[in-house]
Amino acid sequence: MASSLTDNPKIAFVGTGAQGASIGADFALAGFDVTFIEQWPPHVEAIREKGITVNLPARTINARVPALHFCQVAEIKEKFDLIFLVVKAYDTKWVTQMVEPILARDGFVIGLQNGMTHLDIASVVGAERTIGAVIEIASNMFVPGITNRQNDQEESWFALGAVDPDQQYRIEDVAKLLRCSGRVEVTNDIKSCKWMKLVVNAAELIPSAILNLPLGDAARFPGFLEVMRHAGYEAMQAALLDGASIIPIIGLPPVTTNDPERYVDRIFDEVLQTFSRPDTLTCSLQDWRKGRRAEIDEVNGYAVDILRKHGHGARINQRVIEIAFEIEKGTLEADPKNAPALIACLAAPRS
Repeated sequence: MASSLTDNPKIAFVGTGAQGASIGADFALAGFDVTFIEQWPPHVEAIREKGITVNLPARTINARVPALHFCQVAEIKEKFDLIFLVVKAYDTKWVTQMVEPILARDGFVIGLQNGMTHLDIASVVGAERTIGAVIEIASNMFVPGITNRQNDQEESWFALGAVDPDQQYRIEDVAKLLRCSGRVEVTNDIKSCKWMKLVVNAAELIPSAILNLPLGDAARFPGFLEVMRHAGYEAMQAALLDGASIIPIIGLPPVTTNDPERYVDRIFDEVLQTFSRPDTLTCSLQDWRKGRRAEIDEVNGYAVDILRKHGHGARINQRVIEIAFEIEKGTLEADPKNAPALIACLAAPRS
């Protein structure tokens, strides 16, 4: 595949919501051979009619991209060299199974997603055809054919790493392509990178959604920043127990502290300061406002499961999960009034 990457590889973006559509538009405008494959029918039709429009902080772009419905995957005759998967973490396995027949024998699936989805992808297409990825971009989409990306290319950040170490030498070629959309780092330790992102996601995504507030407002809500940080601390403990290392992500300088909790604070502060805007809603809150379920088990639940496996509790994350599922069942509303129930957990003894 090394030659195909320099010869305009055939690329698919599977899942072209707020994140996938904006990154895919960058690829199309850079002249790459890109196809969108999407499960929201009105979105596909809007892209076919008017292209994909991306509203950025200081500019708007529009790209004409071939767009297919999920049901048309079985009609695709050519194989794709690269498939960027940008669906919800809980949809990873079945969507990977759907696209495996259209992946080139020596191609890659790259999961631009939250959670440890590289493991699910590898279980379907094999570790040798899986690239783990970390993404840091704030965006939202509520209208078909239009995405709002709050970080332009100079602020957007990605990390890429092979799941199979024997394929690591090929990752830079993929990184060169992805740099049309933001800063890209190639890592030899994608497991740790994915864990570091899960740590900050555990702190920000569901906790802020539970309050039904933008991320920054949730962090400023009296007493709630410590709740968010402690959710991250527990996730960091899980990461270390799972064999991950504390490594810099999202463009941070090398780690200079031996205190895992202080590094959680550093990552979270960087997300709030650099990647968040006053109106930034986490993807979890966007999901709930659209009537969809959020990535609860795949982020906070994953940390809880690892801690439990090693004989540790996770009082903050466990309570976050309980409240989140109540909201999804409709027995509780996302509201700032939920804050005291989580703040009260801080007083409990730590495991």
